[in-house]
Amino acid sequence: MKLRTLAAALVPALILTATTACGSSSDEQAKTAQGLDKVTLTLNWYPYGEHAPFYFGKKQGIFAKHGIDLTIQAGQGSQKTVQATAAGQTDFGWADTPALLSAVGQGMEVKSVGVFLQTTPSSVQFFADKNINSPADLKGKTIASTAGDALSKTFPAFLKANGLAASDVTLQNTDPAGKMAAVMSGKTDALLGFATDQGPTMQEKAGKPVSYLKFAEHGLTFYSNGLLASTDTIKNKQDLVKRMVAASSEAWSAAEKDAAGAVAAMAGASQQLPSEKVLTDQFNATLQLLHTDATKGQAPGVNDEADWTKTINVFAEAGVITKAESPSTYWDASFAPKG
Repeated sequence: MKLRTLAAALVPALILTATTACGSSSDEQAKTAQGLDKVTLTLNWYPYGEHAPFYFGKKQGIFAKHGIDLTIQAGQGSQKTVQATAAGQTDFGWADTPALLSAVGQGMEVKSVGVFLQTTPSSVQFFADKNINSPADLKGKTIASTAGDALSKTFPAFLKANGLAASDVTLQNTDPAGKMAAVMSGKTDALLGFATDQGPTMQEKAGKPVSYLKFAEHGLTFYSNGLLASTDTIKNKQDLVKRMVAASSEAWSAAEKDAAGAVAAMAGASQQLPSEKVLTDQFNATLQLLHTDATKGQAPGVNDEADWTKTINVFAEAGVITKAESPSTYWDASFAPKG
């Protein structure tokens, strides 16, 4: 199914089923009795270790200090989060940059206000006993993937960068939640996913080590998850957006200094929450993705225009977007955090 068709099919369902309907971004922001702005953040997926800074920032009062009463909501994939953000069903989204690029290319009114994971965790994941040591070893293998998502779109580019053709592997289509089961049951040799997500969970459940072929270590790197808002919110609630970005950046900095506290802050976040050990592994892996060479030493969420251009070009070449627009088409740099 083409991304445009998928988006058209999903948006009506999102409007009917969204857990929180924020209404038009131009409406007056709801406030608590303490005068804090009530703000919703919809994640890319059910809570896992990557999301610890948001829970930590809320627990530590960082968002409240910036005048925000934050509600964190589980997501059901970056595409749906981007669509919900564009439709005004959530104030902010946390989603993968490829999904954002695709949505903007389809005319959705949404932009990034800062990418935090600036090196992609995209990877091929498998049990170490599969003896897959390089991309060449994937030839003839069956890999679980989800049709239409960003990983399935960029995987051919990963193969090409490593001298392989799409026909050298077999992709088995499954829903996002079913990919781990496919690998653990032996139905597939590997899966396409984030190295900061499924791998630690599979390793714990199966009791045997998981290995990775990370895209970024094999010739293909690009921006991943970050904060986004509708263009309406960006236009009409600039002060709120600035405070949300600043609070998020501060929360990530604080969590980086207290990983154990950040993980502990996630207690009770979801019935599907991984164990503390898995959360810790996931978060520690996530911390390695916060900067590129161009942004080292800067606050989390500060982006480099040249890095944006590289990411855009990767997805134009992969066919995720039909035309490579300028970074400002997808990203508003005016909210960059300080410090």
